[in-house]
Amino acid sequence: MNNDWMNDPALAGFDRAKLEFLQALVFESRSLNREQMLPFLMAVAKRGQADHITFSNEEIETIVAVIKKESSPEETAAIDKMMKMYKKKG
Repeated sequence: MNNDWMNDPALAGFDRAKLEFLQALVFESRSLNREQMLPFLMAVAKRGQADHITFSNEEIETIVAVIKKESSPEETAAIDKMMKMYKKKG
């Protein structure tokens, strides 16, 4: 997946730093297995807090929908895996 998803009209009002943070998250998580995912998500959460990056539930849902439109089946599977863990945590 490239950065084209960040130019989707649905994301026009979003902070670019948030979108870039998510882009890195998707790429970094691609090769992780189930056991590695939770520690990875916890580290990402810490990094987001350190950078003062937070997302509303609406922002998350919009961003995920846009990213999935531009994703390969493998990337979509990784996103679904992350979202499942995110929802369990919340």
